Amino acid sequence: MSEKQCFFKENNIEHIDYKDVHVLKQFVNPNGRIIGSKRSAVSAKMQRRLAKAIKRARFMALMPYINR
Repeated sequence: MSEKQCFFKENNIEHIDYKDVHVLKQFVNPNGRIIGSKRSAVSAKMQRRLAKAIKRARFMALMPYINR
């Protein structure tokens, strides 16, 4: 079986920027919840950084908290 590679390691992204909303939206489900690392195949270290970036983007009103 081929393991899915971490999205950020594949694209050589070391710093996840909260202003890069297009990348962050890939890791949020249609309801606005953050997708888990097992489902998105993101490493644990990058998942923590991703969650922090998504939460910052929500706080700065770049992303919605929920979608209805």
